[in-house]
Amino acid sequence: MTGTGPVCVLSAGLAMSWFDWDPVVPLLAPHRTVVRFDRPGHGLSGPALAPPTAEGEGHRIAGVLDALGTTGPVTVVGHSIAAFHAEAFARLHPGRVAGVVLCDGSVEEDARPPVLPAALRTAVAHGLGAALAATGAPAALGPATRRALVRLGRPGRAPDPAPGALVRRCYRTSRVARGAVLENAHYLDVAAGLRALRERHPLPPGLPVTVLAAPEGAGPRWTARQQALADLLTARFVSVPGSGHLMMLDRPDALADAVLALDR
Repeated sequence: MTGTGPVCVLSAGLAMSWFDWDPVVPLLAPHRTVVRFDRPGHGLSGPALAPPTAEGEGHRIAGVLDALGTTGPVTVVGHSIAAFHAEAFARLHPGRVAGVVLCDGSVEEDARPPVLPAALRTAVAHGLGAALAATGAPAALGPATRRALVRLGRPGRAPDPAPGALVRRCYRTSRVARGAVLENAHYLDVAAGLRALRERHPLPPGLPVTVLAAPEGAGPRWTARQQALADLLTARFVSVPGSGHLMMLDRPDALADAVLALDR
């Protein structure tokens, strides 16, 4: 926890880590108590053992707040796939949410679980993760792969600003590779689970929600899908120029402004 004021929870996308929010935290800390956490298999958290679900990830955010002794309403920010989790938290814990910011969040308009059974996909993901660990691929290639993917997600292929020591500490382990493979294998299950939550658990009336879209790289169709998500959630829509998918690195100012604007 960092800062002072109402609590703001930051949850990053697939295979990202707590330190990816570093550019945003100084902008929020004078006004918010900032909470960052890593899901299983991410950052320095323990390995991912069970596959993720929309309900489980929504409850996980609540569990983090419980562990910190936070009971009042919080703002939750979800980036990429974590936008599913942030929305699920708001729907499952309406008394604990003050606002939601979805940062270039994942969008699946008509999500259905894959035909391949979930148990089989879990087994395949665990097997692939074990194979990667056995070959030593994470230790040999993990940090370089992380650096390359971050560059691909930024306008102009801007470099990864994360400290080298932290990148090596997290991405040389097999935990992150295993966690990313498992989350990716169940991506559509989580999307379908959120779709079901939308039918059973409405968002609290008047809840301020903002959808931030990164127009660089993904093209106008992606921006249109983000706009449609904002319409679905009766949310404020903001297109953030100069930002790729990793908005917390490209435009931390826009992300912080969106959080602080929720209570204006």
